[in-house]
Amino acid sequence: MSLTDTDTFAADWADWHAQHEAARADRHGFLAITGLHWLTGEPQRLDGAPGEWWTGADGPVVRLADGEELVVDGQPVHGEHAFGVIPERGGVTVGYGDAVIEVARRGGSDVVRPRHPSNPVLVGYPGTPAYPADPRWALTGRYVPFDEPRPTTVGAVVEGLQHVYDAPGRIEFTLDGQQLALTAFNGSTPGSLFVLFTDETSGVTTYAANRSVQVAPPAADGTVTLDLNRATNLPCAYTAFATCPLPPAENHLPVAVEAGEKKPVG
Repeated sequence: MSLTDTDTFAADWADWHAQHEAARADRHGFLAITGLHWLTGEPQRLDGAPGEWWTGADGPVVRLADGEELVVDGQPVHGEHAFGVIPERGGVTVGYGDAVIEVARRGGSDVVRPRHPSNPVLVGYPGTPAYPADPRWALTGRYVPFDEPRPTTVGAVVEGLQHVYDAPGRIEFTLDGQQLALTAFNGSTPGSLFVLFTDETSGVTTYAANRSVQVAPPAADGTVTLDLNRATNLPCAYTAFATCPLPPAENHLPVAVEAGEKKPVG
């Protein structure tokens, strides 16, 4: 790769990371979360949210007192409101003044997470340091689909919580002469993949629990680009109110991946 190509590679990475940082610092993003509340069958008032909340077989319910209001699908709601059954890893977001209230299901339980733009974690966010972009970490790999998607149970940063993902296949690649592979999960767009991993920098210069990489849909011959320069921290690196999954045990790389995002400042 020529010097000009290297400069272009670094500039493209800088643009991508700036956009990623802007999304992370969204006024209603993960940095705005002020609490993680696990709902039970008993009505309870929650810090940072109006009303009394509970859940059951028919899903979460809130009962708002006189003078309290939520905005659901653009419409003001008063009194009692049922959200219905929320699917695993699904959720809805409703308005509350300049804040929003996330109502979601994680690990088989319904949760509520208020997100306030005034949260000090968001207001004081200094940005995330990262390794300089280096083309050597943009690896060409091969996606190998499993005969059938494999239900894969992984732990979470919340003690006792587990996540189950269907793993459609693995990504095989060579790094520093070693033949390596990573179990991949389905990405957020059709055909795309994402990978959770740790490596020999984890807990040293990078966040200990996990990092993730998004992978574009494989080519017809299975070729993929695994760009470890774009390894990012999950929300749990910044807030105690996240339920992020941990990587599968086989997704620890026995090399120091000195690429992508480092530990958050502070």
